[in-house]
Amino acid sequence: MLIKSKSFAENENRCLSCGTTENIKNRRYCSIKCRQNMRQKLNMRSGLLQTLNTRYATFYFSDTMIILDIVPHGIKEIFRYVSKRTAGNNPAADFSIMTNALGNAWWAESKRTNKNYLASQHILKLATRCAISEGLQRPRLIRIPTIKIEVLDYLKIKKADLNSHDLSKIIKNAYRQQVKIHHPDAGGQASTFRKIHDAYKESLRWADNPTFIRRRGFPDKWYYDGDNKKWVQPRPTRD
Repeated sequence: MLIKSKSFAENENRCLSCGTTENIKNRRYCSIKCRQNMRQKLNMRSGLLQTLNTRYATFYFSDTMIILDIVPHGIKEIFRYVSKRTAGNNPAADFSIMTNALGNAWWAESKRTNKNYLASQHILKLATRCAISEGLQRPRLIRIPTIKIEVLDYLKIKKADLNSHDLSKIIKNAYRQQVKIHHPDAGGQASTFRKIHDAYKESLRWADNPTFIRRRGFPDKWYYDGDNKKWVQPRPTRD
């Protein structure tokens, strides 16, 4: 039976690592530590995904369950593992419980048959098989600007402006606006103005030589990149 579950991000603004709404505001995570804990838990148990010859996978959760979707190399189907949330546990802990159970089942089958590939087939048979169209199309590569978010914040420049052909003009106009407010001669703090000036210089350098990081990812799911054998945090699918 196919189980569909919306992740927290699709329902309301919650932390994409633990699901809390406390002090989240417009942020994607309640804290850096929480995000790092989730990534660590996921990466610590990526051995199972490698054993299953995973091309890519996603992990997400709701208030009642966690979901691990796997797409192995050479198979155009999703293998979905669903487990109920445990009272008092965060999603990272529940993920560890799920993958430990699957790992133990793999080892038991491997010892019984003395064949690793049969053990992997056994684990895949435990999953619900779904069509790729059920929600795990591999995300396209996106370009992420290497410029620091703080630089944009100091100048009040939107991330979308980085794609403008008039970026240098936008930066200069934004800088003039901030000078009017934060220049010491206008009653502003010298320390704040220095940061704005540094952001102005850095943003102009980036405009002259823009650089990007290429990434795949989903906005509301943790994404396992089988090529690099690591998990990628949820991220916007567009710049």
